[in-house]
Amino acid sequence: MEKKHPLNDLMSTTIDKINQMVDTNTIVGQPITTPDGVTLIPISKVSFGFGSGGGDYGKTTPKENFGGGSAAGVKIDPVAFIVIKDGITRILPVAVPPTSTMERIVEKVPEIMDKVEKRFDKKQEKDPQ
Repeated sequence: MEKKHPLNDLMSTTIDKINQMVDTNTIVGQPITTPDGVTLIPISKVSFGFGSGGGDYGKTTPKENFGGGSAAGVKIDPVAFIVIKDGITRILPVAVPPTSTMERIVEKVPEIMDKVEKRFDKKQEKDPQ
């Protein structure tokens, strides 16, 4: 019987840990019922990634020395709530505020473009050629 390589164990452990963190209950949360009879169901967006790597080293045969590592990351963003009240269902979006300067800039681009366009339009009205 061939011995499993340590890298296989490393990757399996990483994937198992991600599976523990990310399941369907993370995306569609448990319903919450308020005292006035409204049911809220949270909806989230889940992003994750992982990497594993390693290598054998030394001059022994078969190689017995192994060095490796793994990393994983999970990001959970609230997206919306499903709101159920008096038999009527609707979706209430949740706006996630921008977290980085670049996201804030991208968010402002349409507004800036409108201002620039209006400025050019005014200039053309004053100076038609």
